[in-house]
Amino acid sequence: MSVDSANSGSRIPTWSLDSLQNIGHALTETSRRMPQAVAVACPSPKQQRHQPTQFETITFAELETRSNQIARGIVQMGIAPGTRLALMVPPGIAFVAWVFGLFKAGVVIILIDPGMGRRNMIRCLAAAKPTGFVGIPQAQLVRQLCWFRFPDCRQNIVLGRWPGCRRAVDFEKLEGHDFPPVDVNRESSAAIIFTTGSTGPPKGVLYRHRIFLEQTRQIRDYFQIQPGTVDVSGFPLFALFNAAMGTTTVFPKMDPTRPASVHPPEIIHAVQKFQANQSFGSPALWNTVSKYCLKHSIMLPEMQRILSAGAPVPANVLQRIQAIIAPDGEAFTPYGATESLPIACNSAQVILGETAARTARGEGTCVGHRFPDIDWRVIQITDGPLPQLSDCQYVPNGEIGELMVRGLVVTDQYVTGVEANALHKVADGDSFWHRLGDVGYLDEQDRFWFCGRKSHRLTTARGTLFTIPCEAIINTHPAIYRCALVGIGAPGQQIPVIVAEPLPEHWPRQRAEVARLLEELKAIARQHWQTEHLQHFLLHRSLPVDIRHNAKIFREQLRPWAAKKINRYPPIWYIDF
Repeated sequence: MSVDSANSGSRIPTWSLDSLQNIGHALTETSRRMPQAVAVACPSPKQQRHQPTQFETITFAELETRSNQIARGIVQMGIAPGTRLALMVPPGIAFVAWVFGLFKAGVVIILIDPGMGRRNMIRCLAAAKPTGFVGIPQAQLVRQLCWFRFPDCRQNIVLGRWPGCRRAVDFEKLEGHDFPPVDVNRESSAAIIFTTGSTGPPKGVLYRHRIFLEQTRQIRDYFQIQPGTVDVSGFPLFALFNAAMGTTTVFPKMDPTRPASVHPPEIIHAVQKFQANQSFGSPALWNTVSKYCLKHSIMLPEMQRILSAGAPVPANVLQRIQAIIAPDGEAFTPYGATESLPIACNSAQVILGETAARTARGEGTCVGHRFPDIDWRVIQITDGPLPQLSDCQYVPNGEIGELMVRGLVVTDQYVTGVEANALHKVADGDSFWHRLGDVGYLDEQDRFWFCGRKSHRLTTARGTLFTIPCEAIINTHPAIYRCALVGIGAPGQQIPVIVAEPLPEHWPRQRAEVARLLEELKAIARQHWQTEHLQHFLLHRSLPVDIRHNAKIFREQLRPWAAKKINRYPPIWYIDF
């Protein structure tokens, strides 16, 4: 069966999710309405060398059956609703099937990015206290080697073979046509998802079934995503929303922990093979793919919608995206956080037509208007807890403060790093607000302009500097790919330093070229009040970034590096060759 035939036919209207209690049953609803449509496509393990990537597929009806088999097997193992299991399965058909099967069984799934590094991964998994691992043999090996960190892990399932584990293949022998609902409601715990850790240790965020259902509804309705949409997924977790919306997920051949290093022909091949009209990917991924497409005169006329998030999307990346997709297509930049997603959204049309010019002048990055179900307020920046709404001081429009949000998609607690609850949650009667840790301001149109993370702001002898406005000014130099503003010294007396990463083709090869480039950066800085007093500039070959999106700069890692260079070579601008 071809994908074209599977997804063809009369248009299927969207359906309500309001009656559902368990996000797992969103797949059941999809399978009832479009059973023969392709649910997931992923690279085949039987790939022939030197041949275009071949894909294996599964329909929504088949995915429903497999997830029911998994749910039935979980119950037969005696795993009760509310049990925490760590899921460590690569993106693909098995990943989606196991997520929905575990949801249906009422299991609380611990989802984690393996690319965060082994030490962080083990620390996060141990903090979440799973009672078992569902994963490939490598995951079971990690569990056994670190047995003292996982004393309660006795309910383990392996995709493959591993001593002492129940084999996942055994679940396929179970009856899977129907699975009676377990005792789960919308407020029950569904998953623990970890933050990227870009401003500290990753924290485990509790997701309830209600959160997933609301996210699905709001994303679908805002972007008018219709059943039958085909999405090339650059971010595996977005596939979970796809299955609930009747969207085909195509996993391209790529390392999801290195989206910036994606091989563009693989993305192009996936789009063209499946006639994909949507994609979700980080700015780093689409920066790489759009450059390749323009260089080789490749168009993606099928593509109607590209969503890019994880960090501010540079205007030049949006320009390239708009140049290669359908003439009436659009790129969007959703804004949110692991704890609250989605919050707001902007479009390439608005950014390129209006806000990008203001961003280049140091006014921040406009994330657009809030979603209809989100409330937001900007309050005075405070590093300590604010227990009650009465403890918050609002700032007027145009003044930079700290953003806090309230809404049905806002999570209510951290379950690891629980000390962060006091710093991020503000009680308001029967509801609460979440402090994002982002700073910025609201304009006269009620749009939020992002100016950076609260923890990244610099307090100098001359006043406070915010990262995004200053960095955007320096990024206007044509040789600079990106940069980071970091502070050296004690708060109140911090010395600001710009660490810039030139484009590879503009990397200076001689000291004279270094001096010339840095003088040009300083000349740009002198033209703007936000940056006119910056004195220290460094060049870096590759700024450290997060694993999930390859876009958020780890400024904490740059501070000691910058301090070493500045203190060792005052007052010279220094670069490693």
